Amino acid sequence: MDFAIFLIQIGNSQGIRIPKPIIEQAHLSGFELELKVVDEGLLIKSHKSVIVRDGWQESIENHIKLFSKEQVDNEWLHATLIDDSDIEW
Repeated sequence: MDFAIFLIQIGNSQGIRIPKPIIEQAHLSGFELELKVVDEGLLIKSHKSVIVRDGWQESIENHIKLFSKEQVDNEWLHATLIDDSDIEW
């Protein structure tokens, strides 16, 4: 299936609108697109983006194991709770 696609003005740049049937046929919906200049023109393909948060939890846990030398302040964690009536204002 061939479609004519025209450049359109977008601010100081130009862009293209990709018809919905092409997006569906090429399975591009929801993806970042990668553009590559080739001999015949421009190749547009889906860019396999990495989820930004992948590996964050493991990285933070490893960092804490390697660099955290702070001891837990048990005195404050296990302190007896008091009410506000003991505080002088």
